[in-house]
Amino acid sequence: MNEFPRTLKIATVWLLLGVVVFLGFSTFQAQQQKARFSIDGSAIEIERGPDGHYHWPGTLNGREVDFLIDTGATRSAISAELARELDLEALGSVQSSTAGGVVRGHIARADLVLEGGVRAERLPLVVLPALGDKPLLGMDVLGRLHWQQQGSVLRIEAGRPR
Repeated sequence: MNEFPRTLKIATVWLLLGVVVFLGFSTFQAQQQKARFSIDGSAIEIERGPDGHYHWPGTLNGREVDFLIDTGATRSAISAELARELDLEALGSVQSSTAGGVVRGHIARADLVLEGGVRAERLPLVVLPALGDKPLLGMDVLGRLHWQQQGSVLRIEAGRPR
């Protein structure tokens, strides 16, 4: 039986090494994300991530997502791609002012559950075509909660709506 050529063996070893490094880095990132989110008694504490933003894990219609907290957003928003994956029905068009200018999208509804017990059923979401992979958690949800920023920690008082 013929052996693999030496070049193919070396390429296979490098490919396997790359996969191991990728999986290790992905696992490390997931652990770091969990370490930045904690429930301290009756409060939820979220540490600012390495990207300078706060991230709040949760679900939309049962699908796990990582929300980017955006206190400058009036409404929570998701990408058109995520809306398609969740099979959300477009309920009407909307025009939104973003950092990149004015964009057109539509409204859809979904059930939102955030770690720590925050829930919003049939929450109206703005669906934007080029939002990116992180859904935005806006003031339509955050404005109902009592929260404060202390240094690089966002503290949300559980069960204390404003």
